[in-house]
Amino acid sequence: MPEDDTRQRIEIYRELVLRYEKLDEEIDAYIARHGSIEQMDDEYLAHYRTMARQREDLQNEMRMLEHQLKLDEE
Repeated sequence: MPEDDTRQRIEIYRELVLRYEKLDEEIDAYIARHGSIEQMDDEYLAHYRTMARQREDLQNEMRMLEHQLKLDEE
């Protein structure tokens, strides 16, 4: 992998990590405001699920880049 390509992928990975961490904090705060998942009204639960799916998508992107950068082998 060319060095410029590696740097670009590392930068993308860092951005994904920051977005993941921010969304994870938002989810924690959302749960704190609206109670446990089991106690949420349907509207709040739907919003939680949307955020959780977004977080999962970010995590999947991170894992893919980790594999490409071989970060998971270190």
